[in-house]
Amino acid sequence: MPVPRSRVSGRSRVVAAAALPATLALLLALPGAASAAPHPADPPADVPTRGSAHMGMGVIAHDGQGPLPRDGRAAQTEGVDVSSHQGNVDWPALWNSGVKWAYVKATEGNYYKNTSFTQQYNGSYNVGMIRGTYHFGTPNDSSGANQANYFVDNGGGWSPDGRTLPGVLDIEWNPYGATCYGKTASQMVDWIRDFANTYRARTGRDAVIYTATSWWKTCTGNYAGFGTTNPLWIARYDTTVGELPAGWGFQTIWQYTSTGPIVGDHNRFNGALDRVQALANG
Repeated sequence: MPVPRSRVSGRSRVVAAAALPATLALLLALPGAASAAPHPADPPADVPTRGSAHMGMGVIAHDGQGPLPRDGRAAQTEGVDVSSHQGNVDWPALWNSGVKWAYVKATEGNYYKNTSFTQQYNGSYNVGMIRGTYHFGTPNDSSGANQANYFVDNGGGWSPDGRTLPGVLDIEWNPYGATCYGKTASQMVDWIRDFANTYRARTGRDAVIYTATSWWKTCTGNYAGFGTTNPLWIARYDTTVGELPAGWGFQTIWQYTSTGPIVGDHNRFNGALDRVQALANG
């Protein structure tokens, strides 16, 4: 006797459902079947390449971009900061536009040296600028002392030639991961102090500290202890410098835009050219 059609189809559905997990397991076992799934250790797709960090790369995302400040060059001196992000720089054009000083990225962490360093550092000097170098700190990679030594050994030194500015510690948002590099406020302060003390021991100069007030508050607890020794370079893209981190009554340098002429990052030294020279001379 023929089996009723409804019973056949019902049984088929049960068998198919029972076979589904085994079929899926077989598919997942095939080479490349799970290649689209991200590995838990893989960084997000938008994380930049290690070594590519530069001054202020997190300012707009965290603090925003306001209008440019009013012209203030009578009392302040225009400068720029550059890294491998800019490649070969047109230093004569910058000089002719009124830029009189420059900071060049030398190192990052304990693993990266600026690939455009020679053209940028020597080129700025050759057109007549007072120039210096900066280090992008990554406190999760190694100690402050280790990175200060790496910096000094790879372009971050100082010489009393009247044309060389003291080195800068660029300490700001982590472009590769956790904002504060996985450190508590007290641990961050200790790391910065370790860097600053080592840099002074190696060069005889106090390092300039580059940061943004919002980051400093978040990651150091607004620590005030560096204001009496280390000049402040503040990042704020607006008409005024705004609130400064605790301990500093004024800024030495203000990075006011990332969209300036010829190279993006433009700054104002808080004083006339003779004050830039005074900082170079120590």
